[in-house]
Amino acid sequence: MRHVPALLAYGRPLAKCGLFSLLATLFFAPAKLSQAQERVSGSVLADPDSRKDASRSPGWVVLPIDEYRSLRAKAFPAEREPEPPPVDATLTRVDYDLRVTGDFASGRAALTIDILKDGWVRVPIPSGLLVREARLDGKPVSLVAGTAGKAGSSLAAILYHPGRSVLTLDIALPINANAGEESFSLPSSSSGVTRAAVEIPRNGVDIRLAGGLLSDHSESAASSKWTVFARGNEPLAFTWHRKIEDHRQEQPLRLRGSLTQWLGLGEDATALTAEASVEVVQGAAREIRIRVPSQITINQVQGATVADWEVKSGELAVTFLEPVEQSARFVITGEARLPRDGQIDVPLLRLANAERETGGVAVDVLGAGEITNQKPQGLENADASDLGELVTSRQSPSMVAFRFRAADAAATRALSVSVARYDQQAVLMANVEEARYRVLISKEGKTLVQARYAVRNNQRNFVKVTLPQGAILWSATLGGRPVRPGQGPGGSLLLPLEKSRSGEEAPEFALEITYFSPGTAWNDKGKSHLALPALDLPVSRTGLLVHYPPLFRANAEPGGSFRSETYADPLSPVLTANEEGRLAGYSGGGVGSGSGAGIGPGVGDAVAGSAAGIAMLTPGVAPPPAVPGTPAGGRDDKDARQAATHALLDKYRTATYVGRATGVLPIRVSFPDFGPSIYLVSELTSENQSPSADLSYQQDKKGGSK
Repeated sequence: MRHVPALLAYGRPLAKCGLFSLLATLFFAPAKLSQAQERVSGSVLADPDSRKDASRSPGWVVLPIDEYRSLRAKAFPAEREPEPPPVDATLTRVDYDLRVTGDFASGRAALTIDILKDGWVRVPIPSGLLVREARLDGKPVSLVAGTAGKAGSSLAAILYHPGRSVLTLDIALPINANAGEESFSLPSSSSGVTRAAVEIPRNGVDIRLAGGLLSDHSESAASSKWTVFARGNEPLAFTWHRKIEDHRQEQPLRLRGSLTQWLGLGEDATALTAEASVEVVQGAAREIRIRVPSQITINQVQGATVADWEVKSGELAVTFLEPVEQSARFVITGEARLPRDGQIDVPLLRLANAERETGGVAVDVLGAGEITNQKPQGLENADASDLGELVTSRQSPSMVAFRFRAADAAATRALSVSVARYDQQAVLMANVEEARYRVLISKEGKTLVQARYAVRNNQRNFVKVTLPQGAILWSATLGGRPVRPGQGPGGSLLLPLEKSRSGEEAPEFALEITYFSPGTAWNDKGKSHLALPALDLPVSRTGLLVHYPPLFRANAEPGGSFRSETYADPLSPVLTANEEGRLAGYSGGGVGSGSGAGIGPGVGDAVAGSAAGIAMLTPGVAPPPAVPGTPAGGRDDKDARQAATHALLDKYRTATYVGRATGVLPIRVSFPDFGPSIYLVSELTSENQSPSADLSYQQDKKGGSK
């Protein structure tokens, strides 16, 4: 009989079968199922009669056992098995407890091991250890050969039980001796923590570590003990030698030093700054003493090693944090009461108990004065730059410097200088006593500004004026005369200034500019920002008169540099002068280069002459009445009028065309005296600061405002 796969009759109803969707194709193969039932001899049926009617049974299906198991595994998958640990075991901690005896350091090494694998694992032992015995939880353990290392084969322990275990090793390490020093080294390991406690059976020992950090140290009458933690995978090396007795502090103190001093002779007090540098030749210096003259008061002593200082019995005692065996440096500051001028004995600081003293002294005059004579003793003239940064940083033309002459530290050193003082006088470079601005603002936001400055000047040649962004200069005048400004950095203007004569008080003169600036149109309600020119001169006081459109009401915003006040005339006389008088007094060409039509001599007579002359030159104006004694309408009258006309025309041509003037004429803008206005004032405007004012406006529904 031919072998066929075994079949299983699965008698679960179709309505309760969870695999209905997977086995639907099998339900529609009755012919094949019937043939399979006839061929299989080992089939198991729930009913013997079902073999005849198997193709017509709706609740049974026959599957091969392998297919059934495969389908069941897909329907009910087993849980995923956990992944194995990345390592079989870890060496978590190593603790050494060693004692130095003769040529060996012997003791125990406790290895804390965590086994992660379920089964036998191999745990390597740190290489280089001489192991005499191994125990695990008090029971002996055999060690086997591990992987080959640099110094031969290493050892390993074979462990089984998962979890934490402590493997105790009885070890010994050889000690190396070289030039009075003894040392031994613990091998590196893969443990996270390595601690070593080493005991040496004698005291008075200095130890040096390599690859570790000292945690604790204790000494007894017969031994010294150190507790050290190793650094990761580095080997830990111990090196020790007998402590060398240092008798330096017991030796007599011998020192030499340098003392550099600077004194600033002021009118009220004298400032003192001294830099001391001490070099210890023998012994150790716990403190340094400096002799201080009675005129000097010490205020501060600063230094990295200075612990405290005290002035007592004419000596400054500087105490250090630790005894100084090599060198120390500190700075002394103080003051002295000395005469203002005349003969002055300069007080000097001196190092006490020094074998040799070097350094120097520099004397400077603070204020208006100079040193006219000096009498040094034990000092020699020197350049200020030779005394170091303390003096070089304060160097001035009135400073004198001296260096200590090579001699015994107890040699006499003194310095006497003669100081001459001068009366100080304030020198004014340039200043704007008063600035007045007249501003005309249109509804479209266009602004016309007339700025006038009352200036005092001694040494300045130009004043730099920076106009607001987008402003266009129309004219500039200096003392009523037109000037052509130069171009400065950043688009600024350079206007010339008048200078006063030497020895005279700088008089005031007027500087005036007129410029136009576009802006933003005024709406029904809003705010307007008014920026004014910035000068590189300080301004003492400022007045600002703003004329705004009559259809609006405007107020100054609080918090700015200006405040509202009642209008007042300028205080400077040069700003209150009559503009028409200054214009009439101008004749001839302007200042600067360029060409243009100017007003020559006699133009004022031609324009401001008799009414007859004006009538003859002005079309549509009736002539004046006849001159008495001349027949009205006669030939003589006509000839006289023609002669006068020709004479006036000749005079006008001569003044206008023959006497042409070079330069530009100042523009005079007539600001309205009617309509609404606001007057603002400000004081003390600093250099290069642009004063500004903010206005809030609102359209007047009635069509006007006061």
